[in-house]
Amino acid sequence: MSHRTRLGIYLNDHLAGSAAGVAVLRRAARVHRGTELGPPLASLALEATQDCESLIRIMADLDLPVRRHRMALGRLAEKAGRFKLNGRVLSRSPLSDVVELEAVRLGVEGKACAWRSLETLAGTEPRIDVVHLRELLRRAERQIQVLEALRVDRAARVFGAGRPNAGGGPRGSSL
Repeated sequence: MSHRTRLGIYLNDHLAGSAAGVAVLRRAARVHRGTELGPPLASLALEATQDCESLIRIMADLDLPVRRHRMALGRLAEKAGRFKLNGRVLSRSPLSDVVELEAVRLGVEGKACAWRSLETLAGTEPRIDVVHLRELLRRAERQIQVLEALRVDRAARVFGAGRPNAGGGPRGSSL
């Protein structure tokens, strides 16, 4: 298998994860519209969409094909992930917030790794815009901080660590 083939697989896998992350964030922003979580989740969803588009452009610059079926599998995995055991059968649990924020944070950590890998490749690949990659990496690092702050707050509320409204928010709904 060639280096190019491996890079194509690697970036398509990240693109599939990105599609899943965008779907989670969009749904979470919708669920939390009108609550304190709504604005930061909506902002993260917009940025994740832009990051996904950036990855597609990078792949195009490198003449690597986008495997749409892999993106569809990523979205399907996100939908399947909704059927997790969260203490409730037919409705969302406040625990869903914590679990989904953790999953999205892990996804952003992976995205940052992909940007770093591409930055390493940029030394021998002139079609990679290092300045843009560094901007994407800075944004991913900021996203990680935002997600961690949201996660810690939700965990404290859900697990009753001295915070008011341990039931999960104004509407009692969750991510």
